[in-house]
Amino acid sequence: MVGAGSGEAEGLRSEESLSGGVDVWSDAVSSHAPEHLLVMVHGILGSTTDWQYGANEFVKQLPDDIIVHCSEKNMNTLTLDGVDVMGQRLADEVLDVISRKPELTKISFLAHSVGGLVARYAIAKLYRHPNSTFDSKAEGTICGLEALNFITVATPHLGSRGNKQVPLLFGFITMEKVASRVIHWIFRRTGRHLFLTDDDEGEPPLLQRMVEDYGDLYFISALRAFKRRVAYANADCDHIVGWRTSSIRRKTELPKWEESLSEKYPHIVHEEYSEEIDPEKCQGLATDCDLDLLEEKMVTGLGSVSWEKVDVSFRTSMGRFAAHSIIQVKYAFMNEGADVIQHIIDHFQNIISHFETSLGDPLNWKDFPSKVAVQMNDTHPTLCIPELMRTLMGIELE
Repeated sequence: MVGAGSGEAEGLRSEESLSGGVDVWSDAVSSHAPEHLLVMVHGILGSTTDWQYGANEFVKQLPDDIIVHCSEKNMNTLTLDGVDVMGQRLADEVLDVISRKPELTKISFLAHSVGGLVARYAIAKLYRHPNSTFDSKAEGTICGLEALNFITVATPHLGSRGNKQVPLLFGFITMEKVASRVIHWIFRRTGRHLFLTDDDEGEPPLLQRMVEDYGDLYFISALRAFKRRVAYANADCDHIVGWRTSSIRRKTELPKWEESLSEKYPHIVHEEYSEEIDPEKCQGLATDCDLDLLEEKMVTGLGSVSWEKVDVSFRTSMGRFAAHSIIQVKYAFMNEGADVIQHIIDHFQNIISHFETSLGDPLNWKDFPSKVAVQMNDTHPTLCIPELMRTLMGIELE
């Protein structure tokens, strides 16, 4: 179990690496070692145990496919050193894991809160350009590994600056302005990055730089390399990270939602797929009553790649005031967010990769209709039909 050091629990094994972090895998794997590395990144003042529940569930349910690495290089007060410093540490940590496990061929990231910003910085450091210079559609890799899932949970992608981006301040503009000036007293350099008050040698704020390929750091190219980018956001009750910043939306884009009727995912209240948008087409989307141009630049930049957006609400939960922690099941007694973790796991492997890896050789695509079933509830999920058609057209079917 994560946090317990080397040992076994319910068919799971974990081991602390010499360079930091905890690896979790399943004893059920016999014929081969998992080829897919899932890096889990905690938030501010966090530790490896923050993802204990999530790591164990992933390995239990995908024992043949996944090895989980819970990052340890930025624990506790080290999370106050700044997003860039933490991102470099995480990149070095991932490189060490990859060097120790030559069987790895795929990589994914799952990050909570500020950890999502740290992961975005780290993948820019780990990004490798595509080998082919002739194929315009070729994607790069993350340190030579195929990039599959980049998932953030309650991450302040647009920072904490701006009206209602930190709900704890009740939307009072005066309090928000004061917070932006004093936050570094508490959260030091990371606080400056979150409120976009950093000014490193005349450079734009770091979070603004991170929405484009900037210098030798390919922030957007690295994000684009992933097959999926997913943002889970608390639609309410999160007093630390606002809905707008965690879901990468403008105020006018926040959807109306109703309480979930799903028994399996009772706290998932809205899902949508946002296609990538040419930044030039976004000019003029900022209205006269929403003149935060810096925030608009970040929404536009991050919108240049597609995102799956999943909105969560713990409004009816007893522990709703701790929604920021519940959404990742940070503590054992906060298991009301277990359905969110289950939703992440259920959507982690797309049906194509699952079909290719689970049926063995020889692979016969004529078996696909009889082996794969998709249940679609409501209108938005029907978008998977043309997406599946598009994906199949790009595969050489035998």
